[in-house]
Amino acid sequence: MISAPVLVINSGSSSLKFSVFDMNTGGEAMAGLAERLESGDAQLSWRERGGDKQTLPIPHQGHEGALLEVHQVLKHLGSPLAVGHRVVHGGEAFSDSVLIDDAVIAGIDDCASLAPLHNPANVLGIRVMQKLYPQIPQVAVFDTAFHQTLAERAYLYAIPMHLYRDHGVRRYGFHGTSHKYVAAQAVERLSLDPANHGIITAHLGNGCSATAVRNGHSVDTTMGMTPLEGLVMGTRSGDVDPGLHEYLAESLNMSLAEITAMLNRESGLLGLSGLSNDMRTLTEAAEQGNADAQRAIDVFCFRLARQIGALAASLERLDALVFTGGIGENASPIRGQVLAKLPLFGFSCDAELNQRHGDERGIITTADSVPALVIGTREEWVIAHDAYQLSQT
Repeated sequence: MISAPVLVINSGSSSLKFSVFDMNTGGEAMAGLAERLESGDAQLSWRERGGDKQTLPIPHQGHEGALLEVHQVLKHLGSPLAVGHRVVHGGEAFSDSVLIDDAVIAGIDDCASLAPLHNPANVLGIRVMQKLYPQIPQVAVFDTAFHQTLAERAYLYAIPMHLYRDHGVRRYGFHGTSHKYVAAQAVERLSLDPANHGIITAHLGNGCSATAVRNGHSVDTTMGMTPLEGLVMGTRSGDVDPGLHEYLAESLNMSLAEITAMLNRESGLLGLSGLSNDMRTLTEAAEQGNADAQRAIDVFCFRLARQIGALAASLERLDALVFTGGIGENASPIRGQVLAKLPLFGFSCDAELNQRHGDERGIITTADSVPALVIGTREEWVIAHDAYQLSQT
């Protein structure tokens, strides 16, 4: 049994993750993943703190079946005090985490057109958990909420205004829980003034985004109306010329759906290299002389450095750059290459610190440099924290 358990659910399009946190200690008591849902290979795996990984085949089960199995796995930990749900898109309706009721579910449904692969799955996870824990507070934590502090000049596209007013076409930003957490950690570790600082955070994984944070608030970010805009990612293209769609449609007779699928699933590091969307694989291949892998890495690093420079225009000062996410936390050659492109902003990489992923504070730069840090993200913890706080009100 755990004294103060909070359950976190991240219900994705074809998988779902779950975690249980003990809010008295801040420790993760259990974490698991159900993947390849609806297929014959669907399986649920989990690991309890201090234990070995366990795996359960759940062939052809969808989200509801998987969550029923998760419910059984969690029984011995005790009933949670609250359930926190990651919700990808909150549109303009949600600027903070909220206790879930029927109106909130309707609001999440209303945003489904902005995230058609994610929000319906998020709502499905919420409804199943409401059935399993009908008396337990359920809380929605939105990827987009942290970026609701963007000004009009940062979130508007230069297109007819009726598309924004009538259809919500604007930049929203994502990875908000990650950017919020690591920016706050940087303020604490560097003893910055919470009311007077400027930080750029780079969340780099299969999905990538960077954010300018001024005095604790997001003021600009690289992702837009969807997670396709911005940086080069694992399989997503990031920024492309909008005219590309017409060109491909006319030249190759591709449909809009085919072009969108290509930009989301066949582009980015995978498309550039023709080898892999995994930076670890590409780094190893590049070290062995694979020119295609090196090309993908070079484009990735150049685009990231260029966007960091652009984000600096939203800040009055630059106190730190933070790397986080799977690539940001583990790929020292990538961090080194990016910092080498930013001497204009006062960055100087310390090769030894970078190789060991930072000193005790996570710093990977020299003493005379603007600090760059490696900080591990804890998105699930942020969701658990918000769920616990709201459940106590």
